[in-house]
Amino acid sequence: MGCHFSKLCSCCCAAGHGRLLHEPENAGSGEAESGAVPSFQIFTIDQLRTATSGFAVENIVSEHGEKAPNVVYKGKLDNQRHIAVKRFNRSAWPDARQFMEEAKSVGQLRNHRLANLLGCCSEGEERLLVAEYMPNDTLAKHLFHWETQPMRWAMRLRVAFYLAQALEYCTSKGRDLYHDLNAYRVLFDEEGNPRLSCFGLMKNSRDGKSYSTNLAFTPPEYLRTGRVTPESVIYSFGTLLLDLLSGKHIPPSHALDLIRDRNIQMLTDSCLEGQFSNDDGTELVRLASRCLEYEPRERPTPKVLVSALIPLQRETEVPSHILMGIPHVGEALPLTPLGEACLRRDLTAMHEILEKLGYKDDEGAATELSFQMWTNQMQETLDSKKKGDVAFRHKDFTVAIECYTQFIEVGTMVSPTVYARRSLSYLMNNMAKEALDDAVQAQVISPVWHMASYLQAAALFAVERENEAQIALREGTVLEQKKA
Repeated sequence: MGCHFSKLCSCCCAAGHGRLLHEPENAGSGEAESGAVPSFQIFTIDQLRTATSGFAVENIVSEHGEKAPNVVYKGKLDNQRHIAVKRFNRSAWPDARQFMEEAKSVGQLRNHRLANLLGCCSEGEERLLVAEYMPNDTLAKHLFHWETQPMRWAMRLRVAFYLAQALEYCTSKGRDLYHDLNAYRVLFDEEGNPRLSCFGLMKNSRDGKSYSTNLAFTPPEYLRTGRVTPESVIYSFGTLLLDLLSGKHIPPSHALDLIRDRNIQMLTDSCLEGQFSNDDGTELVRLASRCLEYEPRERPTPKVLVSALIPLQRETEVPSHILMGIPHVGEALPLTPLGEACLRRDLTAMHEILEKLGYKDDEGAATELSFQMWTNQMQETLDSKKKGDVAFRHKDFTVAIECYTQFIEVGTMVSPTVYARRSLSYLMNNMAKEALDDAVQAQVISPVWHMASYLQAAALFAVERENEAQIALREGTVLEQKKA
């Protein structure tokens, strides 16, 4: 590669060591801004079931680094806040009181370097954690499985720095134990900034071992005692530094052999050619080696890590989303005709689009309807739907509401399109709350249907909940683009 540690590469960046752009004065250990993250709360299982569309398979997000049977789902609350919901298996937390106490303790933490814990749920045998949702994948995805561009050197240094800050904050709050720190536990928020998942802060339970079954990456003292210590967390941080340097998940023993043999070029990601200097690379290798010391007492503290990483920060004026090459949340997405109609509050245009769409998004509904047409009751139900469709087509929205309600109340057949059509009919009759309820129900049935999000946006605009409407509009745009 073109930038080895044997000589200084003339093309490497020599930016200053100033404070990162948008970096608060208390970045090392301070609280998140007051009011930016809601207080910890207790959710009901019904709330979380609704938020995740009945724990739909489409809402499973493996990028949060959790493996079955403890699955993580993405969800959306009534206020349009997106959440990540971790649902444990039945045996993970048999003691409900212990689970609640531990969740409440972690839930007191609030920091801009964490994917903060927003709440929990403990009902019967159900144990669930609710955290901030991070939409831009994991460090593992961006390092090991990138599709468009490899992570730049300046961003890798920023990841290391922000994670060290997260660990320093947790330590300052008496939470110096973190279970199985790895590249799947590092998530990227809407701004492209890395955050440490709060799930790893929960004390060990029957959720599983504190470390993965791959012994090559396990701290040596854990192999001896089976216990996690603050020093064990630092060892895992060292393996993350190796991940950032190499772009691969290299066993620490192999990496240390390469370092001892001064064969650093074999350890360094070839995608980083020309991006960093001899001094930068040497310092990161030195820091990783200190974290991976066999004797726990020889490893640095989180505070020392933060101090060591500050001088290495590069391109500090460039926002993370630019370094990551991901769309910024503030950037306007190009709207489709449906999105434009929603933004203009043009219900007539939305009606035309929904009418042309027909029932093509009702997966499996046609089979169910034809199968059940034999009974008189089902025939009456289908007649109600057909009458509703005729009324909807001719813009007789009051009759459409009545007919669709008859179809829905029978409850034998489920159709997201019927809910969507009744939602728009409610909007046409200035019944925004009812319209919002139907749009949410359409999304529960079909979690990735863009029309449901657009209708939620239209209803939210109607009740003057502008910010939430803009969120729903953006979600509809993203879903429609993915479908296209």
